[in-house]
Amino acid sequence: MIRLTYRIETPGSVEKMATKIASDQSTGTFVALPGETEELKARVAARVVAIRPLPPTARASFPDEAGDAVSFNRADVDIDFPLDAIGTDLSALMTIAVGGVFSIKGMTGIRIVDMKLPPEFAAAHPGPQFGVSGSFALTGVKNRPIIGTIVKPALGLLPHETAEMVDELIDAGVDFVKDDEKLMSPAYSPLKERVAAIMPKILDHEQKTGKKVMYAFGISHADPDEMMRNHDMVLEAGGNCAVVNINSIGFGGLAFLRKRSGLVLHAHRNGWDVLTRHAGLGFEFSVWQQFWRLLGIDQFQINGIRVKYWEPDESFVRSYQAVTSPLFSGADVALPVVGSGQWGGQAPDTIAATGGSTNLLYLCGGGIVSHPGGPGAGVKAVKQAWEAAVAGVPLGTYAKDHPELAQSIEKFADGKAA
Repeated sequence: MIRLTYRIETPGSVEKMATKIASDQSTGTFVALPGETEELKARVAARVVAIRPLPPTARASFPDEAGDAVSFNRADVDIDFPLDAIGTDLSALMTIAVGGVFSIKGMTGIRIVDMKLPPEFAAAHPGPQFGVSGSFALTGVKNRPIIGTIVKPALGLLPHETAEMVDELIDAGVDFVKDDEKLMSPAYSPLKERVAAIMPKILDHEQKTGKKVMYAFGISHADPDEMMRNHDMVLEAGGNCAVVNINSIGFGGLAFLRKRSGLVLHAHRNGWDVLTRHAGLGFEFSVWQQFWRLLGIDQFQINGIRVKYWEPDESFVRSYQAVTSPLFSGADVALPVVGSGQWGGQAPDTIAATGGSTNLLYLCGGGIVSHPGGPGAGVKAVKQAWEAAVAGVPLGTYAKDHPELAQSIEKFADGKAA
């Protein structure tokens, strides 16, 4: 049985709307059907199994559906869909249990807030190939977060300019560098030329020190075959990671890639906000991320503490908990990538919010590359901040003997680490 939990908002009866969802999204339609026998319904019809009332609201999530109503009833409703009706195909699950629900009249709001899948889904989908343990093994990091950055400016740098910055970051001891999600293969920086400029820096450093910095190249493409050629180009050059814009390439694109991939797949969730930003509509991240983890994402970008965008801290905590909670086994957990306006200053609050865990990739863009001492000093400052956070030492105290951290605090303490 597949269980979806819907947060229904309506000026009328929640019970009636719940029943309508169960009917419309399985065997029923707007009129009685001669073929909808009791035997058929017993086999494949969706069923309402629980209704948990919530306080009503005075503001409709879909204002155009409100009519003259001034109060709107709300409840969380569990609806079970038989596995026979959907199977383990994720596109069928999205179509039947999610997609059509938003078309039903009579609701002023609908949000998918939970989803529980049976073990058959684990057997049907590959899940992460590298995940948390593989990411740490490939970077050689132990007992602290993987410290990463994003090449900035996000757009405009030529391949040799990108490689020069990467070289400085490598020398400073960074663990992970990635292309910005907006950078794929533009005319001024084709992926082929970028790979050719960057990978010799990484391989040379590995030969000298034994440490291989993980670089995530942007390989996303609407054509799965072209995306696969991008993947192969990175792999053949000695790379081990790729950025994939999951909303842009879709379920099919990721499934195609994962079956053939030899790279760590780093998911950027751009476009996610369209699906979640309104509290009464769309998805909870805890639901949406299950699809992508089943399909094989190894590292999942979420936001962080005190981000530069709209998401509040408590939403970050829920996202972190979702990504790190097993779906069926510990092997299907993705590495949480904490980012968005991060610098070392959020390290103490991050470690507190994650229950003391350092099993994460801490990703700073401007918080590293805009450091007053340059990107190299930015890497050192973030590492120093995490050393202090793990030891429980206040950052101000630790900064007295660590000038890079002191400079970072002076520049970024106003929260402007873009």
